[in-house]
Amino acid sequence: MAVTINLDAILLELGQFGRYQIRNYCFIMLAILTAAVYSSQYIFAAGEIPYRCAVPECESSPPEFTTGIWGSWALPDEHASCERLVPTAQECAPSSFSTNETKRCTAWVYENHNTIVAEFDLACEEWKRTLVGTIHVAGMFGALPVTAYVSDTYGRRTALVITAVSPVLMGVARAFSNSYIMYLCFEFLDAFVGGGLFSTAFILALEMVGLDKRVLGGNLISTAYALGQMVTAGVAWLVPYWKTYTLVIYAPSVIFIIYYWLIEESVRWLLSKGRKKEAARIIFKAAKMNKKNLSSDTIKLLTEEPDNLPQRDEEAPVEKDKRSILMQVLRSRTLMCRMLVCSFWWFTLTFVYYGLSINSVSLAGNSYVNYILTSLVEIPGYCLSVLTLDRFGRKSSIMTAFIICGLSLVAMAFVPMSIPCLQRALNMLGKLCISMAMSSIYIYTGELFPTQARQSMLGTCSILGGIGALMAPQTPLLMAYMGQLSYLVFGVMAGMSGLLMLLTPETLKANLPDTIEQAENMNRKKVSAV
Repeated sequence: MAVTINLDAILLELGQFGRYQIRNYCFIMLAILTAAVYSSQYIFAAGEIPYRCAVPECESSPPEFTTGIWGSWALPDEHASCERLVPTAQECAPSSFSTNETKRCTAWVYENHNTIVAEFDLACEEWKRTLVGTIHVAGMFGALPVTAYVSDTYGRRTALVITAVSPVLMGVARAFSNSYIMYLCFEFLDAFVGGGLFSTAFILALEMVGLDKRVLGGNLISTAYALGQMVTAGVAWLVPYWKTYTLVIYAPSVIFIIYYWLIEESVRWLLSKGRKKEAARIIFKAAKMNKKNLSSDTIKLLTEEPDNLPQRDEEAPVEKDKRSILMQVLRSRTLMCRMLVCSFWWFTLTFVYYGLSINSVSLAGNSYVNYILTSLVEIPGYCLSVLTLDRFGRKSSIMTAFIICGLSLVAMAFVPMSIPCLQRALNMLGKLCISMAMSSIYIYTGELFPTQARQSMLGTCSILGGIGALMAPQTPLLMAYMGQLSYLVFGVMAGMSGLLMLLTPETLKANLPDTIEQAENMNRKKVSAV
């Protein structure tokens, strides 16, 4: 019978975060930065721009957004965007327009043509603008199971290259869209082929990091994502026209093709597939790069073949249990309950996190600066995650982040609009805490499930929780109808997620489970949890 290789023990000899891991992280963090650009570009490409009703009787040639004095008698008020006063004559004079009767506009004048709102004439159809974000998330929703299958079946590296390069084709094609429907189609396809980039890169990075460095490694990934969001806003600020902006952010990503030769496959995945020779080659390469000497027992374990076992005996473990990994998971009450709890966490995280990010561009002031600051505040949250997860444990740290986030957003719902500074402070505190929880949940979820199905389970939690991300782009409409009540919903959900932390085991200092049995038995002696 083949001896199981404990990669966590080997990493203690190899170096938990040495030069080899740092090199890989540098490459992977660039991919993560790109994933952030892919997932947030629509916020600016489909951004809101000011517009007003066109008044043919008074327009100059070409029309100018500012109306001058004639706006006071041709439009109901200075903010009129969907209705105009009914004309009573064909000239532009105060007596040529009704004083109290209005009609629906049929044409509009835009302040600029930087986004698709002007390009496809989406004035007074706000739902079409916000639908772009929902379509994007729907594409990601469909991408996760496909990416998880490719990653678990053909390897993390293969999935990484596919999800990093494929969006280039869709993004460039979208830049040449000549209709709103065509734009939506390529928005969906873009997200469908690239939506799994973040989860794939995260798993690939985390599976080669030692036990004591998982938190640091996970939060470096999250920091790279925050930087990617800042890059998105910065490029949009410098190149505001949506077509040029789209080409600038997508075209360079073709370089990720070379990642197939620059980075190695996940050793943990190779071992789970029985590809011991390939895994050993990478481990020896990493040891050399990290300037570490492996023990003779480890070298023997990696290089020697099993002792003359008959071929049928080698295949016996496979014959013993013909159930697929999926069926084993479905029949495990422990893992199914754990997956449902994780799914609610992910629903809350995506709904609150993306909801706060998307609505940041509607705050007073420069929308690009607002988005950059909202992304920047995530980094202190990731730093807090590094400082607390290994010191106080996964459960207590994440629970505290959820509850503080919930309290700040509930309080924000009752703060009058006349106190903008307090509103902004509570909003930023909520974003900081939800960011801390977001980065920590990636680490924690990865530790709750076995190597055999880690990517699939992580993807499943993301899919089931993706309903929150699907709803988040519609929160600008929610804000218009419900006002501050939406923050109350955000806060209550965050608080509930914090309480659900009581149902899961602590994973601090625990080895990553490689089998379903190991995952089911996690901390069973210490806690009674799912």
